Amino acid sequence: MPPRNARKQYVDNGYYHIYNRGVEKRTIFQDEQDYGVFLSYLKVYLTPKNTNNLQEQLSNPKINWNEKSKIIKHLRLNNFSAEVKLLAYCLMPNHFHLLIKQKTPDSIDRIMNSLGTRYVMYFNKKYDRVGHLYQGVYKAVLVDSDEQLIHLSAYIHKNPAELHPSNTLKGQALKSLTSQPSSLPEYLGVRKTEWLSTKEILPYFSKTHSNASYKQYLLGYKEPGTIIREIVID
Repeated sequence: MPPRNARKQYVDNGYYHIYNRGVEKRTIFQDEQDYGVFLSYLKVYLTPKNTNNLQEQLSNPKINWNEKSKIIKHLRLNNFSAEVKLLAYCLMPNHFHLLIKQKTPDSIDRIMNSLGTRYVMYFNKKYDRVGHLYQGVYKAVLVDSDEQLIHLSAYIHKNPAELHPSNTLKGQALKSLTSQPSSLPEYLGVRKTEWLSTKEILPYFSKTHSNASYKQYLLGYKEPGTIIREIVID
């Protein structure tokens, strides 16, 4: 019998919890550069590509061959901005979580294959290694309800708390949650990222009443096992 979540149920306009970890739970992000490279790939794949502008730059006789090479490379890269929407993410030392909405049934598969292949190539070259980096194929679990969607965003954003179990006071707790690269700053309103959407989740919370804010919800969040048990990492 295949492991749980190995068989993926893909649907149009579906929301999914995407996750994967390093083979044998090994580290897949060893320093800040690794986190930055992974996020830069997401940015390229999810930011609308202005092909006409890039073609105009390419035809400019004043640019050198090095700049032309970069433009050509960018033109050839896959782009999924019209097919995939990223709602939340968190990168941990040995695994990552993404919350994604896809437009068509094969959108997630194509972006995850591109992202996974490209990052493994970068990682293996940087650390002079060969072979698999991830513990098998990424997992993708369909989110069934708005309630699951909201809970899943909190589950993803609270992952860094695992690294700081002693931080229980609210100030310390919030600091620990922002210790890892994640989309939490967007949800707290301290950062804006064009290739990430908070519109599906933040409208459920108040912008003016702190007791009903996303921040307050997150700080008081306790995982309700029966609601998201089937869509979280094993």
